[in-house]
Amino acid sequence: MRSILNSRARRWIGASALAILAGIGGGTAFVAATAPSSAQSAKLVPAAQITAPAVTNVPNFADLVDAVKPAVVSIIVEGAEKSPARQLQRGGGQFQFNFPDLPDDHPFKDFFNQFGQEFGQGNQGQSQPTPPRKFMAAGSGFVISADGYIVTNNHVVENADKVTVVFDNGTQKQAKVVGTDQKTDLAVVKLDGETDLPFVKLSDVEPRVGEWVVAVGNPFGLGGTVTAGIISARGRDIQGSSYGDFLQIDAAVNTGNSGGPDFNMNGEVVGVNTAIFSPNGGNVGIAFAIPASVVKQVTGQLIQSGTVTRGFLGVGIQDVSSDIADSVGLKDAAGALVTEPTKDSPADKAGVKSGDVITAVDGKSVSNALDLSRTIAGKNPGTAVELSVWRDGKEQKISVTLGKLDETAAPTEQQQQAPAEEPAAPAPTSVGLTLVPNSGGEGLLIQDVDPNSAAAEKGFAVGDTILEVNNQAVSSVADFEKAVQAVKDSGRNTALVKAQRDGNTRFIGLPITEGKS
Repeated sequence: MRSILNSRARRWIGASALAILAGIGGGTAFVAATAPSSAQSAKLVPAAQITAPAVTNVPNFADLVDAVKPAVVSIIVEGAEKSPARQLQRGGGQFQFNFPDLPDDHPFKDFFNQFGQEFGQGNQGQSQPTPPRKFMAAGSGFVISADGYIVTNNHVVENADKVTVVFDNGTQKQAKVVGTDQKTDLAVVKLDGETDLPFVKLSDVEPRVGEWVVAVGNPFGLGGTVTAGIISARGRDIQGSSYGDFLQIDAAVNTGNSGGPDFNMNGEVVGVNTAIFSPNGGNVGIAFAIPASVVKQVTGQLIQSGTVTRGFLGVGIQDVSSDIADSVGLKDAAGALVTEPTKDSPADKAGVKSGDVITAVDGKSVSNALDLSRTIAGKNPGTAVELSVWRDGKEQKISVTLGKLDETAAPTEQQQQAPAEEPAAPAPTSVGLTLVPNSGGEGLLIQDVDPNSAAAEKGFAVGDTILEVNNQAVSSVADFEKAVQAVKDSGRNTALVKAQRDGNTRFIGLPITEGKS
């Protein structure tokens, strides 16, 4: 670009000057080209008056903004970082080391104390904790009740010692945090002593892609900023959230808009801004908002009890691919495939099995694994639900009473595969896999994969364990081939293979007819 501009500049300097003089207020425009020769004279060109046609059907958000802005607030947060580094002094410089806070009876307590003495001086031999580093942050929020309940993001008020709410007219008030939910990134703060605050309503209607949306918030500390766009997409899954169902909008959203509302044309909140997609930290037209249906459910629990409880089914699940659908006889690649029910979980007690495909909950179709997670999480513990399950080529109903999800517990540990001694004679199969019995556990170990086979295309690798084929356990190559043949005899082109890698169980649809991939 620079070389192009420079060449143009050189041509410009070498030519006669070009000037355009326009009369302000409807006079005559004089257009002068290169300097005329003696045989030429400048021509006067009358300017035509431009009359623009009346523009109709263009949305005007001014009345909407005037109505909702009093309920949108800026949120200023002050706090201190948790677990600061302990600082050691040596000579004239500084040496920083993060010492763990260990109990007195911990076997490494003396080691870290001695380490601190070696790097210290005099009475400062032991590590000295530095004061927690203070921080200040800004975000957005909105009032949802006349008595002072305000919705914002969890990441806005996380670790806050002081929360200040700033209204559009400049009024500042101190608020307290009522409750937070990290999984949905929602939080509720409260202004005490209020009875007549302006507030906005969460929409009861699911928004459609293409509808207008108006975002109001505090980007870069510029409170009361309004931007507009449309809902670009729904059901977005970001950051691997098990509770995702985000609206994607193209209204300009930047740092500081977090926790701010997105309004529909009726002035109702359809979403709460929570994240942006950006390679440079600025707006590129892709922002994500928590839908009002989720906000309503979560904030209701936070206001009532300060915490959120979620239903628990107790299954490991994965999406249903087209290959898997073909292997189990499903018409459409939809639903959530159960890899393993958790032992003694509600699903396990109700009879849900590995290899089941959950296609609906209470009659509402389940599109994929994330959809099932969201659906179950949206129900209260103790709720009885009816699962539509595809098993052995037909649908059946299973009633399950949901448990309570323990969100503080560590993930359930899966049994690790013990190392096995490989048999002396691994055997090839008809699908490009060379298998050996797993002497250290269940199933068959993959010894080799034909790089030109469908098995290689589907991601099978040396060291994987094959546990089942067509919902039949396999412990020998003969079992494997028998199960594959049974699939062929049934007229299907894909076998459902239950495999395990590094302790993680997964189903894979493996094409078994020649030329199919």
